[in-house]
Amino acid sequence: MKLSKRARRSVIPGFGLSFGIMIAILSLVVLIPLCSLVIYTAQLSPSDFFRTVTQPRVLSSYYVSISTAFVASLINAGMGLVLAWVLVRYNFPGKRFIDGVIELPFALPTAVAGISLTHLTTTNGWVGQFFYEHFGLKIAYTRVGITVALVFIGIPFVVRSVQPVLEKLDQQYEEAAMILGASRGTIFLKVIFPEILPALISGFTLAFARSIGEYGSVVFIAGNTPYETEIAPLMIMAQLQEFDYASATSIALVMLAIAFIILSVNAFLQSRVSKRVSGLA
Repeated sequence: MKLSKRARRSVIPGFGLSFGIMIAILSLVVLIPLCSLVIYTAQLSPSDFFRTVTQPRVLSSYYVSISTAFVASLINAGMGLVLAWVLVRYNFPGKRFIDGVIELPFALPTAVAGISLTHLTTTNGWVGQFFYEHFGLKIAYTRVGITVALVFIGIPFVVRSVQPVLEKLDQQYEEAAMILGASRGTIFLKVIFPEILPALISGFTLAFARSIGEYGSVVFIAGNTPYETEIAPLMIMAQLQEFDYASATSIALVMLAIAFIILSVNAFLQSRVSKRVSGLA
């Protein structure tokens, strides 16, 4: 029996209604709040906007946020890969507990994380005292402390991005390479790593984007010294406390643009890497 013209045209049942609901939800949750940034920023002239977002103190806060987030995300990429590897490839007592602890930064209020890390890393704290007495290194109220806080909140993104890929990876390819005489290092670099690289890039980028806008866990441990440990989200809060909403939204708009660029680069890199891996397969 031939399908009607309408049935042939409607590939997905209820697509029109579902698409409309999706657009409505997306507008309420994402688009309208982001458009409010543009509306408030429009109160400033282009010259005032440029002057606001390029003040030396604001530029310094951009640098602190981006540099510490980048370093923390690199650390998370390495640590997250190791954690995901151990959780997937080995069985040991307490594995399920550790697997659950990985997601603790997702559930823990950021302010609680910031206070806890600050107490641990001050010169009187357990960790901070050890590093200060043995290496002369101060952690709290420095960029090192900011990086530590960002590592804490960003590690789950890498682990949860890489872990499913490792679980689905067919180990027959590794066994075949081993039979052909490849060393363990060669097997990892030539067989395993190309498969997990897109997921690793995704986890790194998500951790990077998340860390740039982090406020709660950083504001306590940063010390908030201008030109040294002052982050961009703190500058936004400072403008809001002065009821200067136009300046606050201007800085926020720049941060939004940076996050958008990061996610766009992530999509581009994942596409290139995936095509390259598919070509080698």
